[in-house]
Amino acid sequence: MSFLSRILLSLTLAVATTATVHAQTRELSSSGQLLDGVAAVVNDGVVLKSELQDELTRIIDRLQQQGTPIPPMQQLAPQVLERLIVQRIQLQRADRVGLQVSDETLNAALASVAERNGVSLGELPGLLATEGVDYSSYRENLRNQIVTDQLRQRDVLGRINVSPKEIEEYMEREQDREFFSEEFQLSQILVATSTGSSPEELAAAEAKINRILTRIRDGESFAELAVANSDGQGALEGGSLGWRKGSELPTLFAGVVPGMQVDQVSDPIRSNSGFHLVRLDDRRGAQPIMENQVRVRHILITTNEVLDDDSAKQKLTEIREQILEGDDFGAVAKVVSEDPGSAIEGGDMGWTSPRSFVPEFAAVCEEIPKNQISEPFQTQFGWHILEVLDRRIQDTTAEVQRAQATQAIRNSKLGEETEIWARRLRDQAFVEYRM
Repeated sequence: MSFLSRILLSLTLAVATTATVHAQTRELSSSGQLLDGVAAVVNDGVVLKSELQDELTRIIDRLQQQGTPIPPMQQLAPQVLERLIVQRIQLQRADRVGLQVSDETLNAALASVAERNGVSLGELPGLLATEGVDYSSYRENLRNQIVTDQLRQRDVLGRINVSPKEIEEYMEREQDREFFSEEFQLSQILVATSTGSSPEELAAAEAKINRILTRIRDGESFAELAVANSDGQGALEGGSLGWRKGSELPTLFAGVVPGMQVDQVSDPIRSNSGFHLVRLDDRRGAQPIMENQVRVRHILITTNEVLDDDSAKQKLTEIREQILEGDDFGAVAKVVSEDPGSAIEGGDMGWTSPRSFVPEFAAVCEEIPKNQISEPFQTQFGWHILEVLDRRIQDTTAEVQRAQATQAIRNSKLGEETEIWARRLRDQAFVEYRM
């Protein structure tokens, strides 16, 4: 029996109820206890059958709520399993490189979710329960999402270089373009290829994207076809890429999307990661931006095999006392701070939006009064003390526009680079299907 046949045999009734899903995925032991099973071995870890079927049930529920037609199980189930495999590979890498999400960061993210839903953090578990969502599982899934985002920042965004020439050319090119200030809501379908794909594999991928386009033009749902066929990161969300500023459109879409009408689907677009179809879901004009900015200086002490958390915190406590007794903050930062970017400037990080900092750092920036030195606090980078030198509300200036241009160029490269990165990790991983 093929893998697809076995997965269908196991998952055919998964759309019925959650209870049915759990009943199908676990076998009875000799004592009558339900035992979980392995859906796939991923490097030195596994994806469990229960994980697969729980995720399948969750996605089916969401598609039903959205009114998106549910693809046939022989298409949906392998898509869901593949996404779980890719997630597991990325979490394994995050663990290997030492990325962790503190409880403070996680609680800040949960508080943001609660605020968007009009409840307090304490009321969030009850709200999730009314929707049939287990709070502990939701919390752990959010932690995994945050650490995966941090991994992408580390492995992808941090490695995208932007030259001064690119910035100048970008600003000159964009300043007179109407869509510079517009925003676009996009969805995509990606049929992925790897750098080592043979001509036959490339031809097969191109034929597949053309078949999908024909089905869309014949009236089939873009979102349903994305769920069933797309290899993109947002496939199981109907291919949604969310809202993108015109200045931050992925490079391969920048020449296509501005000329599209709402609900229009592009012709296939070739990139290094495969063949794309992009759909323009909506567009809107941008609003003027007034930005809260803070000027901060800080001292960073990192932990290692010799200096643990308690020792780093104690060291910063002593440094803080010395500064309060009269030592110059900037002079001390130049000598002891382990942040290579700011130490040479006496710890001064310049005018920055708090949004650009990790949540723990941003929270201290927003809470501490001007010209006071914080108590030591921890982020993923180590232990800090900081001083807020000033605050301001700044309208968009040439300096901000230049920073936005730099970020826009990075973001325009990010989508394709992320797809290539994710595909490379997947190609390098050991995966064995057990169903």
